[in-house]
Amino acid sequence: MNEKVSEHSSLYQQIGGDEKLHELVDRFYDLMDLEPQFAALRAMHPPSLEGSRDKLYRFLSGWSGGPDLYTEKYGPAFLRARHLPFPIGAKERDEWLTCMLLAMRDLGYDEKKEDLLLEAFFGTADWMKNKPG
Repeated sequence: MNEKVSEHSSLYQQIGGDEKLHELVDRFYDLMDLEPQFAALRAMHPPSLEGSRDKLYRFLSGWSGGPDLYTEKYGPAFLRARHLPFPIGAKERDEWLTCMLLAMRDLGYDEKKEDLLLEAFFGTADWMKNKPG
């Protein structure tokens, strides 16, 4: 994925649209499911990741400037409220971001695109924290 990153295109466009967003979400959850370093993060999810994959894909589509698929299917995201049952601190935030970074690297994102997306993901991931640390 060496497309030129433009500050004028949406994150959705920079990811590569629908197909590439699906690839990113699938790789993210594959890594979470397979890599021992993400065991605590994986434990916060149900046994089957299919629903989680669908929800993250749909959420990221609208969040990144693409079609608002999450709201169409599930209603307003209320993202932070939906995550309150799960203790999320800096450690959990960083595990999520690391898993996403590894997914981007596995898919061949260039460093500029990784940095741009990680900066955007960090803002949302940091806002999800609901415990000290």
